[in-house]
Amino acid sequence: MTIHLRQICLVAEQLAPVIDDLTAILGIHSCYVDPGVGKFGLENNLMPVGRNFLEVVAPTQDNTAAGRYLDRRNGDGGYMVITQIDTLDEHQRLRQRALDQNVRIAHEHNSDEWYLSQLHPRDMQAAFLELEWNPQADFGGYWNPVGGLGWEDKVDQDRTVDIIGVELQGSDPFALAEHWGNVTDLPIEGDLEHPCIRFNNATLRFVADNDGRGAGLGGLDIRVANRQALLAEAQRRGCYVNDSQVNICGTRWYLHDS
Repeated sequence: MTIHLRQICLVAEQLAPVIDDLTAILGIHSCYVDPGVGKFGLENNLMPVGRNFLEVVAPTQDNTAAGRYLDRRNGDGGYMVITQIDTLDEHQRLRQRALDQNVRIAHEHNSDEWYLSQLHPRDMQAAFLELEWNPQADFGGYWNPVGGLGWEDKVDQDRTVDIIGVELQGSDPFALAEHWGNVTDLPIEGDLEHPCIRFNNATLRFVADNDGRGAGLGGLDIRVANRQALLAEAQRRGCYVNDSQVNICGTRWYLHDS
């Protein structure tokens, strides 16, 4: 079984200033805008981070799921953990495993080219978990949410190399870890105070919600190749926290040297 973190989605009240901060500070580049999200009352922008992706969505109309999420968490922040599964059988097994634990499917797409199941954030207790499969099963290449291929020349790892971890927060971190572990069929590692589960290429860390924003996707671990350049731009833009952390789009970005 392979569960691979392929994409993180953030949600913002306004798209353009967040994309400006992310590209300038992290040194990454826009690669795709998906007109298909318009049916959900959203606009978006996607950027490769290594061979994986960062997406930001923003509401373009009232009464959207993203808008309600912004209200619940009092502003911009993390929204979705999007994974690529190695086989269709495994995708279907995990989908059924979620249903068996009373996790609702918020949105689904099924075709010969693409299976997608979004697990409801309230039932996952912190964020959407999205399970995706496509027949190419290429963890470093073809990816339907960016139109397949054609994004490769936008990859720039001079400053930011990859996303290596996700920080999910809740009132009971161990119970939250147990729930995500049960849905993904992955063991809990660490201890009661520092539980985590490991995907193929990234670690999900579970922490207490001490920032007053409640349960959610609070932070990301990134591997960086040029910490000083990243921090200098973060300082210019008012996103600097300390030499190991910046805050962009209401999200904590923890820096790990490559």
